[in-house]
Amino acid sequence: MGAPPSPAAERALTRPHRRHLAALAALVALVAVGAGALLDLRPPAPRPADAPAAEFSATRAYAHVPRIAGRPHVAGSPANDEVRAHLEAALRELGLEPQVQDTVAEEAGQLSGAAGGATLARVRNVVARLAGTDPTGTVFLVAHYDAVQTGPGGNDDAAGVAAILEVARALTDGPAPRNDIVFVLTDAEEACLCGASAFASEHPLAADKGVVLNLEARGRTGPVIMFETSPENAALVEVFGRAAPHPVGTSFAVEVYRALPNDTDFTAFLDEGFLGLNSAYLDGGAIYHTPLDTPAAMDRASLQHHGDNTLGLAREFGRIDLGDLSAGHDATYFPVPGGLARYPGPLALPLALLALAGVIVLGWLARRRGRVTGGRLAAGFGLALVPIVVAPVGAQLLWAAIVALRPGNAELLDPYRPTWYRLAVLSLAAAVVFAWYALTRRRIGPAALAIGGLGWLALLGVLLAVLVPGGAYLATLPALAGALAGLVSLATRLRGPLPVIAVTVAGAVAVIVLLPTVVLLFPALGMAMGGVAALFAVLLGLAALPVVDLLHPEAGGQRGMVALRARRLGALPAGAAALAAVTLAVTGIAVDRFDAAHPAPTHLMYALDTGTGQARWLSHESAPQPWTDEYVDGPVQLADEFPGIGARDLLGGPAEAAGLPAPRLDVLSDTTTAGSRTVTLRLTPQRPVRLVTLHVDTNTATVRSAQVAGRPVPVEQRDGRWGFGIVFHAPPPEGIEITLTVEPTAGQLVLRAMDASDGLDALPGFRPRPPNVGIAGSHTSELLAVAHTYPL
Repeated sequence: MGAPPSPAAERALTRPHRRHLAALAALVALVAVGAGALLDLRPPAPRPADAPAAEFSATRAYAHVPRIAGRPHVAGSPANDEVRAHLEAALRELGLEPQVQDTVAEEAGQLSGAAGGATLARVRNVVARLAGTDPTGTVFLVAHYDAVQTGPGGNDDAAGVAAILEVARALTDGPAPRNDIVFVLTDAEEACLCGASAFASEHPLAADKGVVLNLEARGRTGPVIMFETSPENAALVEVFGRAAPHPVGTSFAVEVYRALPNDTDFTAFLDEGFLGLNSAYLDGGAIYHTPLDTPAAMDRASLQHHGDNTLGLAREFGRIDLGDLSAGHDATYFPVPGGLARYPGPLALPLALLALAGVIVLGWLARRRGRVTGGRLAAGFGLALVPIVVAPVGAQLLWAAIVALRPGNAELLDPYRPTWYRLAVLSLAAAVVFAWYALTRRRIGPAALAIGGLGWLALLGVLLAVLVPGGAYLATLPALAGALAGLVSLATRLRGPLPVIAVTVAGAVAVIVLLPTVVLLFPALGMAMGGVAALFAVLLGLAALPVVDLLHPEAGGQRGMVALRARRLGALPAGAAALAAVTLAVTGIAVDRFDAAHPAPTHLMYALDTGTGQARWLSHESAPQPWTDEYVDGPVQLADEFPGIGARDLLGGPAEAAGLPAPRLDVLSDTTTAGSRTVTLRLTPQRPVRLVTLHVDTNTATVRSAQVAGRPVPVEQRDGRWGFGIVFHAPPPEGIEITLTVEPTAGQLVLRAMDASDGLDALPGFRPRPPNVGIAGSHTSELLAVAHTYPL
């Protein structure tokens, strides 16, 4: 028999086993933390109709949804009148006294682009007040009850309206709040935010401002995310964190939304100086603004989430002194298992600088202890940029390839079945990180690569702290945790279990901070911007590199076949992730096909000039679907012919002229004084329409002032023939009165009037869509425009 192995040989034999056990333990811990973080994002189960009266029940709330979203009900339509009558009746049943604010209001935000003029609407808001016992202010619960012309609005925004009605029931059934609570169900949000603008700027109940809770939906499922706040939100976020039963929200989302050109009713309240929070669920965006947004499409768990949070916040804001909500600064906040982590926003830059200093100290100590050289540190930092760039670019290229195979996806916010594609992007990001690490680990070394990755996280944290402070935590906290873990490992000379525990804890911090963000970014931005989610997935991978390293044999000392075997083992994670990415993408392409239940979205309009008798089919599809291609044959420019449609690039094709009347323009008065001409006109649609427009040929006159329905409107002339325009949504049958004061520059004043209705089915030459072809979610889908030029 041979001699027994020496103690050194025994340690050498058992070391790989201990490393494998450490890797397994660390991975299990991170998977458990990640699962906990993601499970905490799930909406709560919907409560039944017999839930206690003090609680919110999605089942009770949903009973209103078919009444609200039984059919499309654009502002000003008879269907919208029926919805409004139901809301009034529902509020009266609760013992409240609803009132209808019937007025004309101007647009909030910048939605329509009325060719250098103004956008207005006739609105009819439903308003009811629950009086407080000793009010310190007012809480406003807001949702819009109108829908787009292309869909019934089962989620957008029947969910918000139904949630408010059920919250109103729970509040009126319990003890009276300290503060007034006002329920505001707005009109014409989809058109121009005009209902919210009218209430916030003119209604007596809004005179003293207050706290607004706005409820929205931009999909059919998923958690309700509090994605927007008023400025200096720290006190509001504190209330949200303690009073919302399921608080999901990030300060990063607030920063991103503030930078985007998107608007909801909340915008109108912000413009008037209100405080508040804006919340919505976002997943399932493929049905947004389409005929598929039906009551049946709603995930009642998301409705429950909306209601639970709204009821909790209404009670808390209804209880506290609303005069104490001025914090003077924003908060940094993000979801963690069991609640909402938050700290003062002004700490963003100091923490980012601390994390950067920690990484620098870590690099200095690692070099001093002989773990790395200066050259390898520099190489590790430079090479860490590779996955940061490659993974997002790869994700965008992947989606471009998928759109090339399924062009209809370009018209959707997100695919009908996005899960396969999302997992493919995450697998792609993992493959890039694993492959990059396997290729560079032996030459550069694990320590240099880990410190280099932390260096980019720390630098990104500083950059975010300067530019978008609410998002700095995404890079700063993982960098800070990683630096501390590295310092602990160096202090223990990488011996014992403490280094593994330290890097696992640091990895857990990165998972808690970054994984929910990655998951929430997909529905928020859609697959068209999947590269953003891939970027944050790479940042998570860089923060967890020491744990990734445990999947590899211990660095150093291998020679010959042992080294070759180690490199092969190190390549396994990258190969597995790459195979998963390909498999998931192919599965997504195979599964996510257009059919009758998931139709390919198409966009089509019809425009008729009654003066020339010319009609056209129009589409904004850049690569038209086969159905659309039957109507359009090339690019057209319509800015001069149909300024009410706008100057965007469109495809067009000839159409048969329908026997439809243009809006009538009557001159009520026409006077000239000191070189200024003042004309008062009545613009009257001759058929049921959802909007009318009037544009002035600024080659014939310069507009000095304008009034619509007795309201002065801003005058801002733009370039082009029709430099000033007015868009009026939900016009009354008797028409609208417009007064223009102009400085003539030609012998006659030339005006272009247009109206627009919805629906193309009755037009000559229109062929119904086949079952697998649907309507794109656009405010101009199925638009039927009729225009005429009037020289005065």
